Amino acid sequence: MIIYENILRSFHKNKVKYVLVGGLAVNLQGAFRSTADLDILVDMTNTNLAKIIKILKQKKYFVKQPVDPMGIANMNTRQDWIQNKNMKAFCFFKETGEQVDLIIDSPVKFAEAIKKADILNVDGIRLPVVSVEHLIKMKEKTGREKDKSDVHELKEIKKLRGAR
Repeated sequence: MIIYENILRSFHKNKVKYVLVGGLAVNLQGAFRSTADLDILVDMTNTNLAKIIKILKQKKYFVKQPVDPMGIANMNTRQDWIQNKNMKAFCFFKETGEQVDLIIDSPVKFAEAIKKADILNVDGIRLPVVSVEHLIKMKEKTGREKDKSDVHELKEIKKLRGAR
């Protein structure tokens, strides 16, 4: 998390509406998973996206696609990218290799994810982390081997937590 601490602190300070998903969420939920990027599911309102894009630009992140990042705020544009370009995430990169992925196509929508999110206090930052249940649902849809392994680990965690 250290790599992305400045971004997460800026999100918190600017009241960005997001939920951590992906490998970092797997780790924060109790499983071990090597990950290099920051995956977030966000409230897709223009105001929230403008905050996110401003923060990422200030932190020297850029997009490789020749498009305006605010295009993801437009539902029609977003649906076009999902259907015609098979886009699952809108990626921001940094010259040093860091990557922040805004998840734009997910079986769990932001509104339902935030309701069941676990709020964890990590290094003085309140982090909304997608619930184990929702994380399993998201990972089952990808079909990737590493996600199958994550699902297995998360189901074990869910069992252990249910045993309390």
